[in-house]
Amino acid sequence: MAQPVTPQRDTAGWFGHPRGLSTLFFTEMWERFSFYGLKALLILFMTAAVTKGGLGFTDQRAGNVIGWYGFGVYASAIFGGLAADKVFGQYRSVLMGGIIIALGHFSMAVPTVPTFYLGLCLIVVGTGLLKPNASTMVGALYDPEDARRDAGFSIFYVGINVGAFVAPLVVGTLGQKVNWHVGFACAGVGMIIGLIQYVAGKPRLMPALERLGQTDTHAARSAGPWWRFQRDEWGRVAAIAVLFVFSSIFWGAFEQASSSLNLFADRLTRNTAFGYNFPSTWYQSLNSMFMIFGLAPLIGWFWIRLGPRQPSSPVKFALGLFFVGLGFVLIVPAARMTQQGVLVSPWWLIGLYFLHTIGELCLSPVGLSIVTKLAPARIVGFMMGWWFLSIAVGNKLAGMAGGLFETLPLPKLFGAVAGVTFVAALILLALTPWLRRLMGGVR
Repeated sequence: MAQPVTPQRDTAGWFGHPRGLSTLFFTEMWERFSFYGLKALLILFMTAAVTKGGLGFTDQRAGNVIGWYGFGVYASAIFGGLAADKVFGQYRSVLMGGIIIALGHFSMAVPTVPTFYLGLCLIVVGTGLLKPNASTMVGALYDPEDARRDAGFSIFYVGINVGAFVAPLVVGTLGQKVNWHVGFACAGVGMIIGLIQYVAGKPRLMPALERLGQTDTHAARSAGPWWRFQRDEWGRVAAIAVLFVFSSIFWGAFEQASSSLNLFADRLTRNTAFGYNFPSTWYQSLNSMFMIFGLAPLIGWFWIRLGPRQPSSPVKFALGLFFVGLGFVLIVPAARMTQQGVLVSPWWLIGLYFLHTIGELCLSPVGLSIVTKLAPARIVGFMMGWWFLSIAVGNKLAGMAGGLFETLPLPKLFGAVAGVTFVAALILLALTPWLRRLMGGVR
């Protein structure tokens, strides 16, 4: 019987991190390229007239579809995480997920309604397998006491945003200026590129796979029934559950970038700069542009500068809720102007996405990191999948909001979103002392 191998700490790696981080960085980058490329086009394609190559859906129907699609993409992560924990292992799950995602995009490249829905379903299944398990492997690259873990997730998060930044500029432009289905096919090509480098980089992932109890002949190992937790483990799981609620509220506001805010950009904003008319999908790149080219390193430096004085994870979550609400407060005056038949300046949306990016940096990478630290090791894949369910709920809420675009006055819609996020932030701040006790010293 082979003896278990103790993984060695990888100190001479990629920017001072394990070399496997580069493989997962580019895998996630290309997966997010395909995902956000499709997302930038989706509601615009569905609401475009049939004579213009679209599906001719009403705003309400299109919002409903995109809401359920977003819900499915992230809700399926529960089953993807569980499948990895119990059957396939994280490496194989990511590989299978990427293949299924690519097939989904190529299905949507065929201009029929059945292949459109088939493609969405395939992407839902594939993302459920890939998304939680890539994040789980990032956490497994590091020893439990390795202080580089949070910084590693921040680098990994940059990969997400590089893909999200480029996708609307490439996929969005192809879809709006050339042909919708050419854009969908381009997203699939991006996923194929990501898979090629993922397979080539497998040797770099071996330390993570060893920590997860996986080899080429053994997909995954279970340490016993998942529900048999120690008392402190139950407390940590409960803390994840509470933060889950507030994460769902945050994403319900933030993900309106692909629903109500996408329609606002396309129909009610003056999309010109220096005499050039640009596609409305380009606004979808602003969030990632702000993150990559300034805010991510600045906020990362700020947390490091504070050191032990930096706020706890629940407080960072509350800050995320506050800034996403502030973005909607900013856009309310612009929404009032559009009621007078005015196309508003792009600067309104630029300001909103700037504030939303600050909010995302306060909440999203912190959430990924906290789950890998709090979740019992034997179900970390399942718990990561459960965490992504909060984004699923948020996507469904955002789709519902998008469906109200024509039926509810926009100042009321955006004002209500801001109010909900502000109240949630205050409640979370009040719960923070109790949550920190549940977390057992984990910040």
